[in-house]
Amino acid sequence: MGDEELAEALRVAIGDFVRRARAGDRMPPGQAAVLGHLDREGALSIADLARRERVRHQSMTRTVHLLGDQGRVELRPHEADRRQVVVALTAAGREALAAERRHRSAGIASAIRDDLDDEEREIIRRIPEVLRKLQPKP
Repeated sequence: MGDEELAEALRVAIGDFVRRARAGDRMPPGQAAVLGHLDREGALSIADLARRERVRHQSMTRTVHLLGDQGRVELRPHEADRRQVVVALTAAGREALAAERRHRSAGIASAIRDDLDDEEREIIRRIPEVLRKLQPKP
């Protein structure tokens, strides 16, 4: 198998894996993505969140308001420019995201434990490091 064929097989396998791993999610993907951005990057404007998710500003506004109604995010004045507003993760949002991540990880851990032999588990231990090396360069 050449590099191109290997790359395509890897792309398909990763896509299938991600779809199956997300199948049991309890939080809508758009909301989880917003909470994830805020967790990793800190407070962001609605426009920044919309750009990261490649959605319209209006769509992101709806998502942010839904998360606000659930107590998972709050709107705050921007630290440097008080005229601007940023979206910040609340403690409840951080816990909801952590619970979703634990739920997803538990499903993957169960599959590792139940469906793989020792040799396959050893291969899996190396995959995160290898995948980080394959990330496209900016």
